[in-house]
Amino acid sequence: MEKVAERNQTLITEFIIVGFGEVPELRPLLILMFLVIYIVTLAGNILIIALVVADRQLHTPMYFLLWNLACLETCFSSAIVPRLLSSLLTGDRTVSINGCTVQLYFFGVLSTIENMILAAMSYDRYLAICHPLHYAALMNGKVCGQLVVASWISGFLSCAIVNAYVWQLTFCDSKEIDHYFCAFVPMLKLACTDTQTLQLLAFVVAAVVTLIPCLLTLTSYAYIIATVLKIPSTAGRKKAFSKCSSHLTAVAVYYVIVFAVSVVPIVNASKIPEKIFSVFCTVLNPMINPVIYCLRNKEFKECLRKAVFYKLSAF
Repeated sequence: MEKVAERNQTLITEFIIVGFGEVPELRPLLILMFLVIYIVTLAGNILIIALVVADRQLHTPMYFLLWNLACLETCFSSAIVPRLLSSLLTGDRTVSINGCTVQLYFFGVLSTIENMILAAMSYDRYLAICHPLHYAALMNGKVCGQLVVASWISGFLSCAIVNAYVWQLTFCDSKEIDHYFCAFVPMLKLACTDTQTLQLLAFVVAAVVTLIPCLLTLTSYAYIIATVLKIPSTAGRKKAFSKCSSHLTAVAVYYVIVFAVSVVPIVNASKIPEKIFSVFCTVLNPMINPVIYCLRNKEFKECLRKAVFYKLSAF
């Protein structure tokens, strides 16, 4: 409170996103890197979206959830990378307070929904492996749709509660956000009003929308692993595990990245900038999921092969 009171109370109307401006000699390399990653991300996720829509073989709950995840990753990447590329290309790093708050909101919404969708996919794999005879009844189109709708509504509502407080903040003194997008903590550091209530609320909301889906996912895979290990034959175990291997890989990569972004900068705060770890979460992760599903999912690879063969034969 004392630091807030001592600040210059000149209100500001826009922020300067520092980004990677401290290393201008790396700008061409950064532009090329982020552009390639963004193109691959869009191409991979749009490929998944198109294949799931076009191929009736993929009209199942698992692939409907994957379709939602691909839509989500496309939106997530588009909420961060184009603005980052624009600032690197033009050198214009200013953004209005309202624009920054909107970006923060959609970042929170999409992150929350991703947690929920991954948990729903884990539940789907749990039913498919642990209760195969009841799978069709327990995971039908209606249930799957309800899980997806609940995930999206939870994301929008939970983040709306936090952002309702963010909209009321006033900012003064420094304009610089030491990040490459409008991240929550760097943005709060510039507020000239008390943010203790907001920080507590954000912590509670983040804990609920992150820990609960994570625990549900871990519980689902604990039952899946226990069930698979009980299968007497090696071939049976391999067949059962193949049903969830791609999703398990995607979940493992996602939570390893989240752990690295959340914990490692705290441990090595003086050695490794936090924004470097955030790149893995906001830029690389949306690109990784399509690669995992395209390379590890046999059914998806077969549908992709058929689609490519059909296009080639059409010529």
